Amino acid sequence: MSRQSPFGHPFLLGFDEIEQALDRVAKAAGDGYPPYNIERLPRTEHAPERLRITLAVAGFTQDQLEVTLEENQLVIRGRQSDDKTRHFLHRGIAARQFQRTFLLVDGMEVLGADLSNGLLSIDLVRPEPERIVRKISISASDKV
Repeated sequence: MSRQSPFGHPFLLGFDEIEQALDRVAKAAGDGYPPYNIERLPRTEHAPERLRITLAVAGFTQDQLEVTLEENQLVIRGRQSDDKTRHFLHRGIAARQFQRTFLLVDGMEVLGADLSNGLLSIDLVRPEPERIVRKISISASDKV
């Protein structure tokens, strides 16, 4: 049985990219590492609505983390390597790699990232979009 697309209605034109993005997000949602929060920061008279993504990255240094913006995707990567000079009697904290991806809407900007006390915080802002109304001229054709 094939899945019915919510974007299959004839009035919804050009939404196939959104459907593909939803499929990518659904596939990536299964991995719970590292845990993260997303919070909405209060709007001020001088700043539009902002969001903050906070990831728990205890054990990672600034050099082991990478935050990139690839098209409309915010990609956070963490790479740790095993220290061969250390001898563990018990190893409960694994050196682990991760990649966490967030799909951003057009116009969303990354303000910056901060690593403090094992938490990586990334601030985002979505500027207020301009409301544009454009009149489309109608040409007359006498063709039959």
